[in-house]
Amino acid sequence: MTMSNDSEKIPNGPAWAAILAAGIGCLALGILIVLGERSAFFARHLNFYDPVGNLTGKTIVGIVLWLIAWAILHVRWKNCDLTNTATIMAVTIVLVFLGVCLSCPLVFDMFSGK
Repeated sequence: MTMSNDSEKIPNGPAWAAILAAGIGCLALGILIVLGERSAFFARHLNFYDPVGNLTGKTIVGIVLWLIAWAILHVRWKNCDLTNTATIMAVTIVLVFLGVCLSCPLVFDMFSGK
């Protein structure tokens, strides 16, 4: 077993890009859920498959937005060794919390006027 030295250190940027992108994806899905419930226009355009309804569009668009966020952050941070990881984690936790709250029926029903 060999010990690695500092010159062989792997940057942590790609990992933090994935973590932050997950939070962005959660928030995007929450926003899409609210938009799909609030607006007939969005509900109609998010309906990619009739038997399932607009849930297909919400999840597919949410996943695409997550992948786009991940790709952009990965390209920007691929060679970086980030030091403010506590801030990134805090932002990610807030984004995930907001996404979960927006996907809760009690919350999105408030926006839909039901």
